[in-house]
Amino acid sequence: MKDVLIIGAGPAGLTAAYELLSKSRDYRVTVFEESSQFGGISRTVNYKGNRMDMGGHRFFSKVPAVNEWWEKMLPRQGAPSKDDRALDRKVTLQEGGPDPEQSDRVMLRRNRVSRIFFNQKFFDYPISLKPETFVNMGLGTTLVVGFSYIKSCLFKRKENSLEDFYINRFGKKLYSMFFERYTENLWGRHPSQIDPSWGAQRVKGLSILAVLANAVSKLFSGKNRRVETSLIEEFSYPKLGPGQLWEVTAGEIEKLGGTILTGAKVVALHKDGDSRITGLTYEKDGARHEMAGDYFISSMPVRDLVGGMNDVPEDMAAIARGLPYRDYMTVGVLVPRLNLKNKTKLKTISDIVPDDWVYVHDRSVSMGRFQIYNNWSPYLVRDLEHTVWIGLEYFCNEGDAMWSMADEAFARKGIAEMVTMGLIDRAEDVLDFHVERVKKAYPAYFDTYAQMDSLVSYLNGIENLFCVGRNGQHRYNNIDHSMCTSFEAVKDILGGIRDHSNVWQVNTEKEYHEEKSS
Repeated sequence: MKDVLIIGAGPAGLTAAYELLSKSRDYRVTVFEESSQFGGISRTVNYKGNRMDMGGHRFFSKVPAVNEWWEKMLPRQGAPSKDDRALDRKVTLQEGGPDPEQSDRVMLRRNRVSRIFFNQKFFDYPISLKPETFVNMGLGTTLVVGFSYIKSCLFKRKENSLEDFYINRFGKKLYSMFFERYTENLWGRHPSQIDPSWGAQRVKGLSILAVLANAVSKLFSGKNRRVETSLIEEFSYPKLGPGQLWEVTAGEIEKLGGTILTGAKVVALHKDGDSRITGLTYEKDGARHEMAGDYFISSMPVRDLVGGMNDVPEDMAAIARGLPYRDYMTVGVLVPRLNLKNKTKLKTISDIVPDDWVYVHDRSVSMGRFQIYNNWSPYLVRDLEHTVWIGLEYFCNEGDAMWSMADEAFARKGIAEMVTMGLIDRAEDVLDFHVERVKKAYPAYFDTYAQMDSLVSYLNGIENLFCVGRNGQHRYNNIDHSMCTSFEAVKDILGGIRDHSNVWQVNTEKEYHEEKSS
């Protein structure tokens, strides 16, 4: 029997463990998780019965295997959820699916509403061609946007940076309004300093032309149309937040005989020469332990992975040391109401705005986004009828001034910005709050990232090492992408394949995520 050691109990690590154990009895699987929670940055935090989604996670994929996997773990709802019933709201139901009022093990179907908050007004995200958009911009700005876009079509820029990428697709004016400030806030770098491949991954196919095509297809094609990922209008979501999916998966892994060690931080991997790893060292309860293995699947940050290996060539070690990350902090804020008026046709409990999350482009605050947990799932909020539970998100670097703020000081900063933005009238309206920090939430595309291909080639030469997931590949993967890297890794293990380039190729080809019909 072969030993497979998996680092990280996030989406990639747990998917790999489950896939191996469910497909073969020839492997002993051990998962090492540094924290006490499952799901990585896809975890759910329960604070006094109010649940927080770390970052906001839509469950949507054009990969059939991923959708089937989710359905197996959390079947889609077969009856209306609490808010659907109260509002007599139509929702997509799965025949024979569970009733969310009777069962927790259920995936809800939710409307995707995501907007930009700019100059005290809401704009659709992605930008739409609704009359409201042009009214909010005003005639003068609309004309400038139009001519700017025409210029970008006639004079394409060479795409050396993310700034070039956005201007080519939206024109300079829209870029300055809706991309420049937010991107710099997110990464701590101006878009002109960021590799364009980040845009290629996150907004594949999205442009003014894509928005136009989507609007036209709505008129003539009904539901059976091809849709860009960034334009989807409905998604699945676990009843109790994204972490629920991974808690269920962890339970299934243990039923199949797998071992999951929490509070176990992997600090070293031992190489025998250049082509194989023989074991790892982990810390648990203040003691160090070593474990040998035949295969190693890593979803830990590449910087830490390479930093923990012996005999790594200095040029490869330097690339890994220089890989940047962006961290974030969030404060959950409980209020009796929001001042924002629901001007949409979508019905909500207490008539709050229907947004799942809102991108903040207001230059008077440093907030990056805010989530309205009531709209993700009615079961995330303890008192749905009388309170609004929102998450204010800020991007920072571990150890910087914001990261180092005391919880209460950081919460007060966020609450003050809510007042500035007009979300609430005064700080005294807040009923409660809770702060969370998330390390290495976003692998960044600058500094030594330009040399990432060389590091990938080196890691791919270690025949029994598989790098999976967002941080495992230093790639801004969605949940389904992370799962697909593990699907490929398991295929290689079961098939005895030494070249793992298939694992690294997930989410690099445009057709991977866009060309299948939705």
